[in-house]
Amino acid sequence: MANTKALAHDERKVAKRTARKNAAPKAPRTTPRGSNKQKMRSAVKGTSKR
Repeated sequence: MANTKALAHDERKVAKRTARKNAAPKAPRTTPRGSNKQKMRSAVKGTSKR
């Protein structure tokens, strides 16, 4: 996208919206969204959660 710093606020919004509309479509996801999140380990039975 071109530099929109010189444009007024309304013109900038229009320029950004048209750039989003003309952008190439993204490829579909191959992995689920939260797959890189750190997983919680389950506590052993009988231990207190302190």
